[in-house]
Amino acid sequence: MKVLRAFLLAGVATICVAAADKKTDRFTQGLKKLDLETRLDQVCDYEAMRRIGRDMKAYRPDRSQSNAISEPKRNGSTLIAKGAAFRSKGQWYQLSFTCKGTPDHLGVVSFSYQIGEAIPEAKWEEYGLWR
Repeated sequence: MKVLRAFLLAGVATICVAAADKKTDRFTQGLKKLDLETRLDQVCDYEAMRRIGRDMKAYRPDRSQSNAISEPKRNGSTLIAKGAAFRSKGQWYQLSFTCKGTPDHLGVVSFSYQIGEAIPEAKWEEYGLWR
């Protein structure tokens, strides 16, 4: 019985990894259709959600917006977003991050971030955020 259970769990894990790989492949293919600036924004926003979700178990990010409160600064393959935001469980939070992308802007070389306060719902429209 233990062998069967281990076999089934390994099969489920393989399916999950394959599904994640397919999702990553689709994301990468979509990125290739974008201009380099937009591509960097998207890959860094995605990395913000991935890192916060991994590092901070209290959050479950499903959206990130590097230009929510203020426009990010760009320096080559580096995006500095001091006025970013992310959404978790229906609530938006302030976020600042520095993201260094690969030269083709399809990946991230380094990423650091700091989470700020919750953004009051009364400010969401002003910042272009949604429910």
